[in-house]
Amino acid sequence: MRGRTQDDGSTPRESRRDYWGVVVNSPDPRALARFYATLLGWELGPEGLAIAPPDGVAYVSFEGSPEYVRPTWPPVEGRQQQMLHLDFEVDDLETAVTHAIELGATQAEFQPQTTVRVMLDPDGHPFCLYTGA
Repeated sequence: MRGRTQDDGSTPRESRRDYWGVVVNSPDPRALARFYATLLGWELGPEGLAIAPPDGVAYVSFEGSPEYVRPTWPPVEGRQQQMLHLDFEVDDLETAVTHAIELGATQAEFQPQTTVRVMLDPDGHPFCLYTGA
């Protein structure tokens, strides 16, 4: 991308200037950030509104949205649809699903694939757990 630093990976993470991320709306962004930080074992940012893996320059940030409307999955005409979803590859699908449920996620009723589990975070955002096999 023009106007953006390209790094070869040799610069220490804290000095890099090529971070990128996704911002997710939530009625309670700190609670949702804690959910994902715990689920993924990622670091919670100093203000509690972003998470990042311990290596790399990607992040997920959470933004307060009082007018947030929970999306539906699968899509239903005339109702709020998802705008995006997060995907996480796992080694053991059932263990990952159980862990997500323990933290407050729910498994969506509709599951389109056998190697993927569509989950709903506490705010209803769909996210997928999948195996690479």
